[in-house]
Amino acid sequence: MKHTKWGKRFRIRSIITVTALMTKGIFDNSLKYHITNAKNHGVSAEEMSEIITHLAFYAGWPNAWAVFALAREIYTE
Repeated sequence: MKHTKWGKRFRIRSIITVTALMTKGIFDNSLKYHITNAKNHGVSAEEMSEIITHLAFYAGWPNAWAVFALAREIYTE
């Protein structure tokens, strides 16, 4: 997928926002919204899985499992 300059920025911002919400333990509709945004900005399911796994070592596995559940729901729609 080809990204424009702004597309790349939105993609990166989406990843950063998902990261921030996960590390703060915010698992409400805002996280779901931002995971959806990340998907719409070109973050693949595999990339999201890698991001969540990487963060699990810093934010904790319980947080990661909660985010995995939301991401699975979003990426299987």
